[in-house]
Amino acid sequence: MEPFPHTYTATATAARTGTVDVGAAGLPQLSSAPAAQFGGPGTLWSPEALLAAAVADCFILTFRAVSAAALFGWLRLECRTEGTLARIDRQVRFTEFNVHATLTLAPGADRSKARRLLRRTEGACLILNSLNSRHTLNILVLDESPTDHPVASGPA
Repeated sequence: MEPFPHTYTATATAARTGTVDVGAAGLPQLSSAPAAQFGGPGTLWSPEALLAAAVADCFILTFRAVSAAALFGWLRLECRTEGTLARIDRQVRFTEFNVHATLTLAPGADRSKARRLLRRTEGACLILNSLNSRHTLNILVLDESPTDHPVASGPA
């Protein structure tokens, strides 16, 4: 890893109407539009959806690092993030992010350790740490079954 601080640069370009082209050096370009709730088509990435995706993506990448440092094996992590946008004091902003983490383990893996590592990940996720909003973590740990249909392992 490179020493801090790190700098990230992105660009956005648009005409008066139509999509916004978002990019960064060496990365594929994305087209974005307003979210459906703001009159957009609902078929392209919006800034709101990109932010929720950044939380989910960062959570998974952080869990990879946390679990590797703990020498903890796992099979699959699915992260669904719900961001709540509200008007507070005449300002529209995200007030809360609910992170739903579903972790699949091999049979016999330590589910208690998995939950501890997921909670540690919540505190270490740099995107969550950068947002001025509440966040909650909902954990579901599953065992991979021999028939590839995971079975819940109990409450988080």
